[in-house]
Amino acid sequence: MGSDVFFILIGAVMVLAMHTGFAFLEVGTVRKRSQVNALVKILVDFSASTVAYFFIGYSVAYGVSFLESAKMISGGEGSTFTPQGYDLVKFFFLLTFAAAIPAIISGGIAERAKFYPQLIATFVLVALVYPFFEGLAWNGNMGFQEFMEGTFGAKFHDFAGSVVVHAMGGWIALGAVILLGNRKGRYRADGTPVGMPPSNIIWLALGAWVLSVGWFGFNVMSAQKLEAVSGLVAVNSLMAMVGGVLAALVVGRNDPGFIHNGALAGLVAVCAGSDVMHPIGALATGAAAGVVFVVAFNWQQNKLKIDDVLGVWPLHGLCGTLGGVLCGVFGLEALGGMGGVTFASQLIGTLVGVVIALVAGFVVYGALKASTGIRLSEEQEFQGADLAIHKISSTPDEDLRGG
Repeated sequence: MGSDVFFILIGAVMVLAMHTGFAFLEVGTVRKRSQVNALVKILVDFSASTVAYFFIGYSVAYGVSFLESAKMISGGEGSTFTPQGYDLVKFFFLLTFAAAIPAIISGGIAERAKFYPQLIATFVLVALVYPFFEGLAWNGNMGFQEFMEGTFGAKFHDFAGSVVVHAMGGWIALGAVILLGNRKGRYRADGTPVGMPPSNIIWLALGAWVLSVGWFGFNVMSAQKLEAVSGLVAVNSLMAMVGGVLAALVVGRNDPGFIHNGALAGLVAVCAGSDVMHPIGALATGAAAGVVFVVAFNWQQNKLKIDDVLGVWPLHGLCGTLGGVLCGVFGLEALGGMGGVTFASQLIGTLVGVVIALVAGFVVYGALKASTGIRLSEEQEFQGADLAIHKISSTPDEDLRGG
């Protein structure tokens, strides 16, 4: 049991480190006047997520409460909890997944969202919305998985969260971004896009690298027990990552933003089926996700004119959806997979997650927009989120020297 505790603890730490990646991916993508805000949001959202998930969300998903003595919850004598605090580190591990929801949303609403309304949204989403679908998919709550198996021939399979985490975060973010509106100056009066280039490609690349490395904890440690760990998950994650990079390189015409996000697109898509696909299927899944991200990002920004700053809906929403569905293709034994999945189950299960997320995004952010407002004032937005909210820029010494 001690080895399982250590195993899942290392996984939790690796996924915790991924939140550094979320932070620096956003820091490098937003304009300079919003870099401090990006860093603060990720840390504070993670902290609020911890409180929300500990007291409410984990119980909603798994029916487990830690409001007992330390002796009980750490698995002491007479306890119903697993010995050596395994249930506690399992909570820690799954918390890092739950906290990815506001971290994903943060990138979409960057540069013009109010700080405290977003913190309220984080609490509600991690306490209630995310764990509701998490419980359906990963704990079989409300007979969901029994229904899926009985109706479509297999349970809905999402090994590491293509749908449960990424599609949920991306589709919630779409509602938030639409309700928030575009950044001032992003589009001219005739609808022509105005370029707002990333502030720092190096920080962007660092964020993508940190996320990519941590993802092997995200996927491999989803086994949650040392005896269940599989090298197939690791190699499939690797193949999907490189498939996403190479596809984004070609379709994105050497753009470094697309290339680094292409790695993430592949990793998002392979989460669901990383334990059942053949590595060639994982490579194809990653490549498909790389193409989807680049094409959908350009479509969203230039045709739909939705100012999703980091492209979190294409990256997490669409690529997560794609991964959930393709698990039911490349996971089939006929295509070299492990089997135990069906296309119908994956399609329906994925659509259920998308609908819950999209409705929740509009309801939660719509309620906040009507009650407290969710957007900075025009003056604050012009000043920049760093100074308007935190009263300091990312380079205060340079600002002073500049007058």
